[in-house]
Amino acid sequence: ILLFVSVNQILLLLLVLTVCAILYNKVHQMPSALKNETVDLESPEELEEEIPVVICAAAGRMGATIAAISSIYSNTEANVLFYIVGLKTTIPHIRKWIENSKLKEIKFKVVEFNPMVLKGKIRQDASRPELLQPLNFVRFYLPLLIQKHEKVIYLDDDIIVQGDIQELYDTKLAPGHAAAFSDDCDLPSTHEMVRSVGMQNTYMGFLDYRKQAIRDLGISPSTCSFNPGVIVANMTEWKHQRITKQLEKWMQRNVEENLYSSTLGGGVATSPMLIVFHGKYSAINPMWHIRHLGWSPDTRYSEHFLQEAKLLHWNGRYKPWDYPSVHTDLWENWFIPDPSGKFKLTRPDS
Repeated sequence: ILLFVSVNQILLLLLVLTVCAILYNKVHQMPSALKNETVDLESPEELEEEIPVVICAAAGRMGATIAAISSIYSNTEANVLFYIVGLKTTIPHIRKWIENSKLKEIKFKVVEFNPMVLKGKIRQDASRPELLQPLNFVRFYLPLLIQKHEKVIYLDDDIIVQGDIQELYDTKLAPGHAAAFSDDCDLPSTHEMVRSVGMQNTYMGFLDYRKQAIRDLGISPSTCSFNPGVIVANMTEWKHQRITKQLEKWMQRNVEENLYSSTLGGGVATSPMLIVFHGKYSAINPMWHIRHLGWSPDTRYSEHFLQEAKLLHWNGRYKPWDYPSVHTDLWENWFIPDPSGKFKLTRPDS
């Protein structure tokens, strides 16, 4: 009987050892991906947040896009992803320019904009036909072009960035606000410039208050306007509030009733945004949008003031790649010549 018990104990011990051996092998033959996950959990490394920057590349002014991208990329350590939006005919040119210059290191995606989405929504305006270019309306369609980001920066092409784009991206948006803009009354140092060139900075300059549809909005004509050339947008709120649909509604009403396109502001892309975002936008730091540099060919800011600025915007007719224009040296610092030779700067001695 004792012998029988001893044999059973030995068999039981062998069985336990066998099970242990099998479990040991299973643990040590775990798939490498699973083992890596365990290591990652013990020593997590935060992925650097991606900053999406949307900028258009229009025919005839791609040098502007290049200078803007160059200035952003050169002044930040942030993980910037550029979404470069163009028409089918312009995309190959901008891609080649980037890939054959020092900008080949940037992270970028080229997005084609289909102008058919604007069919029936734009009223022709002979006074400033350049404002009717399809890419002027890209900012209306941000969620359709940019899918995976919660927060997005949109920039006009006629800007340069002198600060770290991370600061602009960190702009706080109030709950319920789909976007942040620069208020046209926000910076006293620009008021003299505005007065001297007769530029409008109120809703009166953009909307036709003779029209009943505009008066029915209940917006005072002396309300400060804002400039949508620099936007920090919350895509979740934008989609939730159906901002794109609201903008399209006012575009279509303008086609039918001529509510804003022939007024002094001439802002066919600005005016519907002024209506839709009235009282529902957050503020961008004023130094992150110093504008009106393209409004006059000879009215200048002080050099000290411009050195302090984080972002410069040549909104208006007088662009820094053309002649005449002011403060062209600040813009040209960031310009990279076109390898194909198609885009050339216009200068008095050229």
